[in-house]
Amino acid sequence: MTLPNKLTVGRIALTPVFFIVFSLTVFREQILVSGIILLWIIQIVSEVSDVLDGHIARKHNLVSDMGKIMDPFGDVLSRVTYFVCFTAVGLMPLWALIVILWREFCIMFIRMVMAKEGTALAARKGGKLKAVFYFISGIFGLFILTLQSLGITGYMAELILAGKILFSLAALSSLISFVEYFLLFIKTDTMKQFIKE
Repeated sequence: MTLPNKLTVGRIALTPVFFIVFSLTVFREQILVSGIILLWIIQIVSEVSDVLDGHIARKHNLVSDMGKIMDPFGDVLSRVTYFVCFTAVGLMPLWALIVILWREFCIMFIRMVMAKEGTALAARKGGKLKAVFYFISGIFGLFILTLQSLGITGYMAELILAGKILFSLAALSSLISFVEYFLLFIKTDTMKQFIKE
């Protein structure tokens, strides 16, 4: 297994750890500061590994079809997990979570159809823009929880509203990204073959 793929597997392995730590940290009378610190560490390691695996793969010519499939899967798994967590504590609108889930499942289906024909669907510009919104909204959600754990409540209503706007923008960017992928998909021979079947 190449180094980029190892980094991706590591990011995937951290996903359930984030969920467990989040559950033990937030769903209690008082949010644990120590748990919040651990969540920040997991989040930062996950995001850095996401940047590194792609950079290393391109720089050292280690790009593979497996990596093209596994990397976005790792991204989806980790980000959907913290979106579910933020929705559970009321920071993310439920509709935004549903839109993102629909988008991710649809893209996963398209990737499976293309993989069946031996073709990998690589990341597009819209997907990368969506990833930026995912990252910013996720970090902001964790920032709000950090303030709450420290007992800082000033302007909390405004911050929560700003967070919901960011999560909504993440959902809208995911829709735009889906349209880009879908338009690309319908132009491929894979789509034509899929329709015939």
